[in-house]
Amino acid sequence: MDDQSALHSFLSNLSGLVWGPVLLTLLVGTGVYLTLRLGFLQFKTLPYALKLAFKPGKKKKNEKGDISHYQALTTALAATIGTGNIAGVATAVVLGGPGAVFWMWVTAVFGMATKYAEAVLAVKYRVEGKNGEMSGGPMYYLSRGLKTKWLGQPLGVLFALFGAVAAFGIGNMVQSNSVSDVMQGTFSVPTWVTGIILTVLAGLVLLGGIKSIGKVTAFFVPIMALFYVIGALIILILNYDMVIPAFGTILNDAFTASALGGGLLGTVIRYGVARGVFSNEAGLGSAPIAAAAARTDYAGRQALVSMTQVFIDTIIVCTMTGLTIVMADQYQGGLDGADLTSTSFQIFLGDMGAYVVTIGLIFFAFSTIVGWSYYGEKCFGYLTKQRFIGVYKIVFVAFILIGSVSTLDTVWVFADVMNGLMAFPNLIGLLLLSGVVAAETNKFLKVAKKERQQEKEQRQAS
Repeated sequence: MDDQSALHSFLSNLSGLVWGPVLLTLLVGTGVYLTLRLGFLQFKTLPYALKLAFKPGKKKKNEKGDISHYQALTTALAATIGTGNIAGVATAVVLGGPGAVFWMWVTAVFGMATKYAEAVLAVKYRVEGKNGEMSGGPMYYLSRGLKTKWLGQPLGVLFALFGAVAAFGIGNMVQSNSVSDVMQGTFSVPTWVTGIILTVLAGLVLLGGIKSIGKVTAFFVPIMALFYVIGALIILILNYDMVIPAFGTILNDAFTASALGGGLLGTVIRYGVARGVFSNEAGLGSAPIAAAAARTDYAGRQALVSMTQVFIDTIIVCTMTGLTIVMADQYQGGLDGADLTSTSFQIFLGDMGAYVVTIGLIFFAFSTIVGWSYYGEKCFGYLTKQRFIGVYKIVFVAFILIGSVSTLDTVWVFADVMNGLMAFPNLIGLLLLSGVVAAETNKFLKVAKKERQQEKEQRQAS
């Protein structure tokens, strides 16, 4: 075995250990605990949260931040709606069966509480830089929120280190590599050409900072998501008679012996939970970095907006993919990942189905690069006290081209490990600071109740 094979084998084993039952149980368990502590907040406030996210509101005098609620949401969605929504769902169904989709839903339902808590803490403990730009995320709420500095500061540094490194893998090289591969396979475009185009486009967006990223994602994310979702919706509408049976297959398979057996976590549950977390990133600590930049007067207001990200990503987009795959019934034929999703779409839409998945994959991967560039930059800035940010951006952009023309098996696994390691310090912070989350929630909900009452009175008066 050569050195590269040995390294890949070691990292693969380490990834399996990091993403094992302990982390997956901790991720879901934290969501369950926060759901109970917050009084099932995600069920009670989802309609209001969606209204906050998509209905422009009047700017309030005491708001601070760099971008709007909506731009913060689309920046986070840009990073999370990615290859996981296309390839990740397919892998979950292949490895865990159709029932894995149900456990992705379960992960999302409780993950909404986790995402809410992350955003509350991100806004509460964010800091304002010399130029007025906000910085926040797990590294800040760990170091500033935990009263025991011997615990909070080291955990904050660890999270920032893992995040800054993971950004080059999961949020950069593997994404550009996915785009270059699919462009070459579908449209016969050389990988280096795709790499140059991606590098230039990303560079134009990223070098402009969070305000530039926010403007681009606010325009770009709805288009890319709607393009893919409309394609899937056409399949579901034209084959409506297959939708209910597909749901039945998912629900029936979710509670089979293989789902509930197989050690600490059954096969179906394990892959459903793992791919659900990969898709919406609830608990990993990445999205609150974007939430911290939002213009808001109360932490709870932005947190409700951030919570909708999980609903959109997993409950809507991943469900569309999962239903199509189950309806096509090709998941036991040896296909996996994006190939399985593409074949499933082709069965219903012909060649157009392949184009929908291919173009969706390109958009999703590029958006992930844009979102994760900001996450990596903020983690790096925390480690270096905001120095050499420009150097980090330039290196990040350069690695987009490198990733597009490289073989990245080892890089992918290494980034996978870093991604998983990010979750441990973040989850510790969420659990230890859950009292702060509850207090901030109660404070905002009282304000929101008064605001809704005032709006009702104004409508009645008019």
